[in-house]
Amino acid sequence: MSKGYNGWSNYETWRINLEMLDGMTPEDFGIDLSDDFANETHMVEALSEAVEGHVGYIIEEQAEGFALDLANSFLARVDWAEIAEHMIEDAIAELV
Repeated sequence: MSKGYNGWSNYETWRINLEMLDGMTPEDFGIDLSDDFANETHMVEALSEAVEGHVGYIIEEQAEGFALDLANSFLARVDWAEIAEHMIEDAIAELV
């Protein structure tokens, strides 16, 4: 995967991680790294879905009409799995 913006795949992914998720951990989304997930892919998928839902909820609470349409267009370009992988890597680094 090409890292095209400040080490992230694109501007949208970088900006959402920076502005809305900075400092959050998998545990904030109910993902316990000590749980026995079937595999890492399952953990990334579960965290991706949780993070996307969290951000989507915040956006829907704060925007409407045309602004909501623009926000949803922006969110459609976010690589949620990349954010989840980053969160998991950071959380593991904290444990070591």
